[in-house]
Amino acid sequence: MYFDPLYFVFALPPMLLGLWAQFRVKSAFSKYSQVRTNSGINGAQAARKLLERGGLGNVTVEATRGMLSDHYDPRHKALRLSEEVYNLPSIASVGVAAHEAGHALQDKTGYLPLQIRSIMVPAVSIGSNMGPIIFMVGMFMAGTLGTTLAWAGIILFAATALFALVTLPVEFDASRRAKELLVSQGIVSPAEMQGVNAVLNAAALTYVAAAAQAIMQLVYFLTVMNRRNS
Repeated sequence: MYFDPLYFVFALPPMLLGLWAQFRVKSAFSKYSQVRTNSGINGAQAARKLLERGGLGNVTVEATRGMLSDHYDPRHKALRLSEEVYNLPSIASVGVAAHEAGHALQDKTGYLPLQIRSIMVPAVSIGSNMGPIIFMVGMFMAGTLGTTLAWAGIILFAATALFALVTLPVEFDASRRAKELLVSQGIVSPAEMQGVNAVLNAAALTYVAAAAQAIMQLVYFLTVMNRRNS
């Protein structure tokens, strides 16, 4: 199982896509971090402006450590931006900050895919780690018990694949909201949107790659089970 050549047939293409996506994100962010916004607004200010515009004055905007560690925490109503995004008045910073503000707006309006994703988080944290392990244990065991364990592992990991799929509309919608709001609120000009699009589109590709990796791994598990049962 550890050296099954079939695994690489399924795993290699999405893995390469993921590496390319990561390269594009780092490249785009690095490039447009050097381009100052004409408005002089930094990421924290952009986020605060968009939150206030959306009636979300209760959501805090905080700086956090780590490169591109930006996220919105719906439990604590906090929008956390990496220090570079928080402080710099760059095209990349306001783009990322606006994207995270988009998640806060989704939370306020009860955006269904975001609600589904939040509910799935506990199951995914278990399934992504334990699913493959249980599957492997089941495959090494003979008889009905082994088959049952293998299927249990597949079902657990399937939650990870579903989570990755649900994440796609959540991220795409947040970026759509960000792009619209950045221009309508005068944070960036239409001409500056080329840089925002480059950063957010590259980030979106990472979620596509993650979904592809989860789905292909699930398909691999199912293929191995079919091979076992044939």
